[in-house]
Amino acid sequence: MNKRSRRKMLVVLVLFGVSVATVLGLTAFQENLLYFYSPAQIAAGEAPDSRSFRVGGLVVAGSVQREEGNLAVQFDLTDNTATVPVSYDGILPDLFREGQGIVAMGKIDSSGTFVAEEVLAKHDENYMPPEVADALKAAEQARRNESI
Repeated sequence: MNKRSRRKMLVVLVLFGVSVATVLGLTAFQENLLYFYSPAQIAAGEAPDSRSFRVGGLVVAGSVQREEGNLAVQFDLTDNTATVPVSYDGILPDLFREGQGIVAMGKIDSSGTFVAEEVLAKHDENYMPPEVADALKAAEQARRNESI
């Protein structure tokens, strides 16, 4: 093998290695993305069944149910268009309450309940997570367009 063909082989191997590294990096990046869905999008079936994602909205008044003796809690989450049942087994944020804007991370189970792994609540009465605010505005706009 002469010098020129060894260089070509080296270039091909380097390009192959870079290509494999790029594919592996993009795959890992894609698997770690957490997309945001509103309750209306979940009700429409747009949310993935097999992947974790975030959902945000307002906790429906009167829907919070706690189980005695453990940390399990069930509540409904709405964007004023659709409502999604949520279950969570863990310590809720101190600011969690009915009518509160929250973002939860988790998956949809086979019964259509969102099983949260983490629940985040806004930090004061003037703040709403941007995704939740955008989803509520879009739901309100859709309702106005339907009534016209």
